[in-house]
Amino acid sequence: MGIDVDPDWWKSLFDDVYLVTDARSVCDEDLTRREVDVVCELLPLKKEDRILDLCGGQGRHSLELHGRGYGGCTVLDYSDALLDCGKTAAAARGWEMNFVRGDATDTGLPAESFDHVLILGNSLGYLPGVADDVRIMKEARRLLRPGGWVLVDVTDGSVMRRKFNPNAWHEIEGDIVVCRERELGDNCIRAREVVLSKKRGLVRDRTYAIRTYGPDGLAGLMKEGGFADVSIRRGFSSREVEGDYGFMDHRIMTTARKRPA
Repeated sequence: MGIDVDPDWWKSLFDDVYLVTDARSVCDEDLTRREVDVVCELLPLKKEDRILDLCGGQGRHSLELHGRGYGGCTVLDYSDALLDCGKTAAAARGWEMNFVRGDATDTGLPAESFDHVLILGNSLGYLPGVADDVRIMKEARRLLRPGGWVLVDVTDGSVMRRKFNPNAWHEIEGDIVVCRERELGDNCIRAREVVLSKKRGLVRDRTYAIRTYGPDGLAGLMKEGGFADVSIRRGFSSREVEGDYGFMDHRIMTTARKRPA
């Protein structure tokens, strides 16, 4: 039997449990620094630029950018739990940062209010159809000033399919065990995640599905969203040692530009 997935899975999966199960990817400051190094390499960032961290979770990339002197960061995400985590981290540093709850397809933010839009950490492909991803790209374009840049960081779907591993598990601090069963679909991967505590028993049993893109598909998506000057960098990994880190391995870093007025 195939893995059955609620199309709205993304509305509730990203919570405090996620920050534990995916901590080795999304709570590792060294990894975040290496990822932001590449962001700064690929985009013509200036200290005064306005930057939107779209689907930015707890704002780990924006926090790192703020610490480097880029003070104009706004983090938008759907998850209250992740946004609260980011707000707490910013307050602990005495930083004033903007955290906004919203839908990436229709943010409600003013048009042409940002110099750069970042979609990092494989935060694309959660919604049911490709048309939904096109809507996200069009919204990113609407939010950019003329001549502004978008950067999209996703797993390389062609490599992911070639190295597909149907079962994976890892242990966290001697108590939590995360088990994932995966299956390949048409341009997507469906997964069942079971999280167990050796002390408390079952913590979570959830399913999710993520659409994957190869370089050509991603470039086509960005062009359909109205972007020009699409440039693709393959083979990025923020880790020094290979392993099964789900969708955080073998990534594509893609930049594109909104045409100047």
